[in-house]
Amino acid sequence: MAESHEGRIGTILSENRAEIVPKWVQVVATSSRGRITHSELERELAPILDQIIAGLLADGDSSSEGEARYAEARAQLAELSRNRARQGFSPTETASSVFALKQVVLDVTGADQDPENSTGLLNFSQLLDGFGLYTFEIYAEARERIIAAQAEELLELSTPVVKLWDGIVAIPLVGTLDSARTQVVTEKLLQTLVDTGSEHAIIDITGVPAVDTQVAQHLLKTVVAARLMGADCIISGIRPQIAQTVVALGIEFGDIQTKATLADALVSTLRSSGVAVTRRTS
Repeated sequence: MAESHEGRIGTILSENRAEIVPKWVQVVATSSRGRITHSELERELAPILDQIIAGLLADGDSSSEGEARYAEARAQLAELSRNRARQGFSPTETASSVFALKQVVLDVTGADQDPENSTGLLNFSQLLDGFGLYTFEIYAEARERIIAAQAEELLELSTPVVKLWDGIVAIPLVGTLDSARTQVVTEKLLQTLVDTGSEHAIIDITGVPAVDTQVAQHLLKTVVAARLMGADCIISGIRPQIAQTVVALGIEFGDIQTKATLADALVSTLRSSGVAVTRRTS
């Protein structure tokens, strides 16, 4: 049976593999500006080239259909894209690593000098174009996951729950309070109440820039959740501007105790828990 156009290119790549791999590694290493070593690149790129060659050579095999021939190559490209996303490479640099193989193959093999290779080279070029776009897509997905994970970690760090006294914990809030953050705040507060056996909680909003109806609702939900755990809650950090806004919006905190500062809230909580707080005179 006559060799297919793709099979012909696969044979050329297979025969010149020993020269293509180091040349490809060198080109990609140059564009990476020392952020990844030659040995690491070779471990990544050589298997990809082998799977591309295997897919090209399988073109004449009736048992191999369509993209199934390149399933392993795509899997390795996906892993390459995820690694690049974690290493801080740009999506363009990641896709360019694949596109660079085109010129490397032409430079090493000179396959474009033979007219009989034109169809095979065109198909090979289109194949690499598809692989490049695929790496771009996987890279974008990986970066989105990384950014989401980092945002979640920052959210955790931005909502610490501190123990102020035996049986008293406080959670100082800084920044905007939205639904997602409220969920984290509530979960951390409730877990701390369970872990410490505390009966008093102070939610300090000194660092919250503004309080509107939505923020107030989030605060009330957190207080109600804490009360269901048997803890008394005080909201501190009610500045004059916030007090005026709350009144203007007609927001009702009901029987929830509020204080102007965290210090005032701590003194009130200590007294309600039976601790005498007196000012020592000199």
